[in-house]
Amino acid sequence: MEQWFMQLSPVMQALCGTGFTWFITALGAALVFFFKKIDRKVLDGMLGFAAGVMIAASFWSLLAPAIEMVESSGGIPWLPPLIGFLGGGMFLLLVDKILPHLHPGFPEKDAEGIKTSWQRSVLLVLAITLHNIPEGLAVGVAFGAAAAGHPAASLGAAIALAVGIGIQNFPEGAAVSVPLRREGMSRFKSFMYGQASGMVEPIAGVIGAAAVMYMEPLLPYALSFAAGAMIYVVAEELIPESRAEKHSDIPTIGVMVGFAIMMTLDVALG
Repeated sequence: MEQWFMQLSPVMQALCGTGFTWFITALGAALVFFFKKIDRKVLDGMLGFAAGVMIAASFWSLLAPAIEMVESSGGIPWLPPLIGFLGGGMFLLLVDKILPHLHPGFPEKDAEGIKTSWQRSVLLVLAITLHNIPEGLAVGVAFGAAAAGHPAASLGAAIALAVGIGIQNFPEGAAVSVPLRREGMSRFKSFMYGQASGMVEPIAGVIGAAAVMYMEPLLPYALSFAAGAMIYVVAEELIPESRAEKHSDIPTIGVMVGFAIMMTLDVALG
C-alpha cells in the first residue's frame, strides 16, 4: 500500500490526502444520525482542538520548511515566508468580506460577506467551507513540496499534515450538520450539507500541488501562504467561536491537545 502510494503523482497524492480529509468531515457530519444536539462544552473543546492542530501545522508543516528552503537556496530566510504568510492572511480577509457566510450559533442577521437572500443552511456550509480552503491548499502544497525533493519537505510530513487536518475536520463536519438538524432539517439532508463543506478541500489540494510542481520557485511562498490563511481562520473564527458562550478552560485545553498531537505527528512522520 505504501509503495503504491509513493508511485502516484504528487497531484494524485494530494487528491488522496484531501479525499481523506473530506471523508473525515463526512464522518463528523454523520454524528447527526445519532445526536440532535452537541453539548456546548464539547463543541467548544472540539473547536479549540481544531485551532491547536492548525496552529501547529502552520509552523511545523509549512513555515519551518519554507524558511529552510530559502536558507538552503541562499536567499533572505525571513522574507519569502513573511510575504507568503501575510499574503495568505490578506487573501482570507478578502474572501471573508466577500463570500456570504454564517457561523454556527449566530442568528441570520449576523451573516457576513455580501448581503444575499441565500438560505441559512447554505450560509452555514459556506462558513465551514471558508475554513477548508486553506486546509486543502496546505495539504496539496505539502505533497507538491515533497515531490520537489527539498530536504525540508518530506512525504511523511505531507501525510502527517493530511492526517492532522483530517482529525480536526471531524468536529467541523458536526458543527454544520448538528445545528441544521436542531433547526428541523432531516437527518439525511443535514448530513449532506455537513459533508459538502469539505468538498472544497480536494479541489484546493489538487490546485496547490499542481501549482508548486510547475512553479517550484514559488514553494516557500505557497507554504507560507497556506500557513497565513490557516492562522487567519484560527484567530478570526475558531478561537472566538470556542469562547463565545462564557469563559472556560475547555477550549484552552483543546488548543493544547490539538497542538501537541499535530506536533507529534509531524515530528514522528516527517
